[in-house]
Amino acid sequence: MSVKQIVCKLLDNIEEYLCQALLAFFVVLLFAQILLRQFLGYSIPWGEELATYLFVWFAYLGAVVAAKMSAHNRVSFHFKFFPPVVKKVSEAIADLMWVGFNGYFAYLSYDFVFNRMNLFWKSQTMGVPMKYFYMILPITFTLMSIRILRNNYLALFKGVELVDPEAREIELMKQSALAKQ
Repeated sequence: MSVKQIVCKLLDNIEEYLCQALLAFFVVLLFAQILLRQFLGYSIPWGEELATYLFVWFAYLGAVVAAKMSAHNRVSFHFKFFPPVVKKVSEAIADLMWVGFNGYFAYLSYDFVFNRMNLFWKSQTMGVPMKYFYMILPITFTLMSIRILRNNYLALFKGVELVDPEAREIELMKQSALAKQ
């Protein structure tokens, strides 16, 4: 594997790697809090606050990963009754509306974080400016829009069939059950 391929793979999966790191870090932090509190009667003063912020970042980045995998919950049952072309176009229009919402929300959150947020708002125990925690909003809504547009490009222009991972797993289970009969 060349360096270029490694870098491309890293960039294509950056949200997943960040989610894994955040999950590991906040679970270890909370576990350490429990052990310290249980056995030493001490707790890290900033531990739970940091774990909360890490969890929020994890959740928003997880939404980006779900958008990348086309795994967001959506009402799409009625699309199954459409002809394939109408189904693709209808889903693309719905995704463009989603991107429009994301763009507007990214704009509002960017405006809030960089223009309207009080510079003196700091986290209670760590003393870190709150804008660093709120920056996840414009970042993830922008990344989500990029992933949605990329998926639509792949589906509409490259002919790639994007399947929700759960739907793929259910189909594999059905095939496995039929093969056993």
